[in-house]
Amino acid sequence: MKAIQMVDLKSQYQKIKPEIDKRIGEVLESAAFINGSAVKSFQQNLEQYLAVKHVVPCGNGTDALQVALMALDLQPGDEVITTPFTFIATAEVVALLKLKTVFVDVDPDTFNMNPELIEQAITPKTKAIVPVHLFGQCCDMERIMEIAAKHNLYVIEDACQAIGADYTFKNGKTRKAGTIGQIGCTSFFPSKNLGCYGDGGAIFTNDDQLAEKMRGIVNHGMFVRYYHEMVGVNSRLDSIQAAVLDVKLPYLDEYNEKRRQLAQFYNKAFANQPKLTIPVTGEQTTHVFHQYTLKINGVDRETLIQKMNEAGIPVMIYYPVPLHLQKAFANVGGKRGDFPVTEALCDAVISLPMHSEMDEDQANHISTTLLKLV
Repeated sequence: MKAIQMVDLKSQYQKIKPEIDKRIGEVLESAAFINGSAVKSFQQNLEQYLAVKHVVPCGNGTDALQVALMALDLQPGDEVITTPFTFIATAEVVALLKLKTVFVDVDPDTFNMNPELIEQAITPKTKAIVPVHLFGQCCDMERIMEIAAKHNLYVIEDACQAIGADYTFKNGKTRKAGTIGQIGCTSFFPSKNLGCYGDGGAIFTNDDQLAEKMRGIVNHGMFVRYYHEMVGVNSRLDSIQAAVLDVKLPYLDEYNEKRRQLAQFYNKAFANQPKLTIPVTGEQTTHVFHQYTLKINGVDRETLIQKMNEAGIPVMIYYPVPLHLQKAFANVGGKRGDFPVTEALCDAVISLPMHSEMDEDQANHISTTLLKLV
């Protein structure tokens, strides 16, 4: 049995190596390393895949979130509602722009923002909601969009972990994660379901004016060369990364389906173990399992992780400290007990290896080892 990894990028590359090498070679031959034809090709293909009018490629997922907020002309002190159970980038960009982060707790089953807690967090200064489609499934977007419309708020979807997931509205209409709010954002970090070989990101919108503005923001606020209409940033997806993504995009649904199959294998293995709670998928969303995250009950987590590692199985904690208790957000005024569901999850979750290259021997070793240790 080959060594188990959280994400096996090397095996994935070997399967598509001729295509990847060819496309990278074409970029090298063209020497169009910034805003080359590969970027335009990937942009158009991703627009088609997502059924969205505009994709704005950028340097990484964090920049995507920041540029999205910049495009809304928010003012220092304006409030943005999001979740404390996510990677720090979601709230980090709010702080960088001198906006105020307002957290709401999450659903204990799906781990996503609890929409029933949003309205009580809204004040006259609230301008936007940033739902995070955590671990690969969509938030309750229909309810969130209803709340946003009622209070005239923007919705920026953090879809950095959920590209390819589908959300179905009660009327039967289906949309891809990141294409429901005014703006959606994603990351192409190498370990993502659609990952490049460095940093990369993209922003999605169906709003023509927002798209045009964000294209300027990512390019130093410049629409005509050397004429800067606003203060922007330098955040462009380089051509080599775009070429890699353009090769991998047609495989995304296949990758996601393999992740779902692995998740089903895990679910079946752990279904009757009272010390393990398997992931719950929301009623209106598919799950692309960027992470497979269990809740453990009555087990010493650190000892469990140590013994799993000794058996050659990497196990991660996403995330050990909620954002409201991070030192970086001390000025937000959060304290233990403010968001009890998030805090309980941070103390109880573990994530198992999850990727499209997992073979049966590896999956069996992971599941049987975990069952022996709990």
